[in-house]
Amino acid sequence: MTVDEDVWWKNVSVYQIWPASFKDSNGDGVGDIPGIISTLDYVKSLGVDVIWLSPMYESPQEDMGYDISDYQKIHAAYGTMENMDNLISQVHKRGMRLILDLVINHTSVEHKWFQESRSSKLSPKRDWYIWKPPKYDVNGNRLPPNNWASVFSGSAWEYDELTDEYYLHIFAKGQPDLNWENATTRQAIYDEAITFWLEKGIDGFRIDTAAMYSKDQTFEDVSIVNPNCQWQPCISMYQNGPRIHEFHKEMNEKTFSRYDVFTVGEIGSAGVEESLKYVSSKANELNMMFSFDMLGIGIGRPPISKDLVRFKRVIKKNFLLMDEGDGWSTFYLENHDQPRSISVFGDDSPKYRERSGKLLALLQTTLSGTLFLYQGQEIGMTNIPKDWPIECYVDIESKNYFNENGMGSLDHINQLARDNGRTPVQWNGSKNAGFTTGEPWMKVNDNFPDVNVQAQEGDPKSLLVFWRRCLKMRKLYKNYFIHGKLNIIDENNEDVFYYSKQSGDRYAYVALNFSRSRQKFVNHSSKNLQLLISNVPCSDYQWLEPFEGRVYLNE
Repeated sequence: MTVDEDVWWKNVSVYQIWPASFKDSNGDGVGDIPGIISTLDYVKSLGVDVIWLSPMYESPQEDMGYDISDYQKIHAAYGTMENMDNLISQVHKRGMRLILDLVINHTSVEHKWFQESRSSKLSPKRDWYIWKPPKYDVNGNRLPPNNWASVFSGSAWEYDELTDEYYLHIFAKGQPDLNWENATTRQAIYDEAITFWLEKGIDGFRIDTAAMYSKDQTFEDVSIVNPNCQWQPCISMYQNGPRIHEFHKEMNEKTFSRYDVFTVGEIGSAGVEESLKYVSSKANELNMMFSFDMLGIGIGRPPISKDLVRFKRVIKKNFLLMDEGDGWSTFYLENHDQPRSISVFGDDSPKYRERSGKLLALLQTTLSGTLFLYQGQEIGMTNIPKDWPIECYVDIESKNYFNENGMGSLDHINQLARDNGRTPVQWNGSKNAGFTTGEPWMKVNDNFPDVNVQAQEGDPKSLLVFWRRCLKMRKLYKNYFIHGKLNIIDENNEDVFYYSKQSGDRYAYVALNFSRSRQKFVNHSSKNLQLLISNVPCSDYQWLEPFEGRVYLNE
């Protein structure tokens, strides 16, 4: 475990807000910054310390704000810079901190930098993006520079007729990749996208696609892994590239290190050794990272009982950054890019939705690292209903996948779509769940009359109240739950997750039944245990009920 346990960002819980779906203040159907400000007392009451605000910058919204047209302006539907300044002030007034999304692998095609870059091959900003001439086949047909596939759909290259060249876009056509090889470009990013906001007083950044800035400069074709497709996955050409750590060290030195802030990078999948290059205390790059190792666990097979062994191993790997390295980590089960955790790792049926949600709360609040909670997770919001037609999905990734694969893909989309985490927050049981008085930009989940903040505020047994208890417990016993050494017990048990969190010669003992059947409770400890919290009251302590979780202390 890292020596300095008192660094503030190690002990916080972070609440992510997706602005379009959080709270609408003016009835236009889109969440906004004044709406967020109106709910800050609620957010504070959860027991969280930091708000992570997803992109609120000016954007044409091809990819929900991850296509930024101006880093120093606010998207009009979300409000004004005056609103943003007020949000920063009001968050700090309540003793919380605010971090923003930092999207600097690419911009929007509408950004002034790209408009200048595409205007001419002689433009001073031509080299701020990645441009390449066409290739031609034996018949003289124009082709992209290589066979790289976009993450979303089709080729990763888009032809621009004005200058007869292609620009690279790993994501959507409207998201051209910036050229990090250009030192002038990097400095402009540091000045306009980072320092500008740090000077406004924000407290850090979640850094989007943080492992992608350094591309393989050969721009060669990649191996064919899908013979039925013209375009091939090219992650090896841009993930953890040759200069990525040089870029992060420079960015940290020129920006973050000059302020009392924290950074969390979206790294994706990386081994322990590679991860420590980003987050070790010696690296001087990032404070912590998000990995994607849990993606896919439980998908198609909820609950995760038969995937539980794999789930444990992923968590174990995550802890190696702290227990055996000198790094720090994160723990999250939901965000704006993933399905709802109860629908994946628990059981979203009326019978078990609340109980399995409490089980996941126990898991998340007793594991080390900085905790990240996503809006609506605290009340148990679930995936989109399975009977919704494709017209109810709005994300570019969902639409593209459906257009390529047809009606047969709808079940797959329902399980995996980013839309699942983007339905409006369910504040009460009134029309549109109290999210807006207008027509919501995205349909509200059908279960809002039963799953909403107002109903749970008045119920001491609710999931919302339980989350508050768990977050309070996490801080009270932070020596175990935030900084304690993890010991996974009976790792091959496919139904129950047993582990201890050790601090000195004392420990907390956790038992979580991820199955729909009763399981015999086993005390693997040689000591007497005192029950600290459980999600099932008055149970038979010799057995764990379906989705029952308990936390004990040996004190």
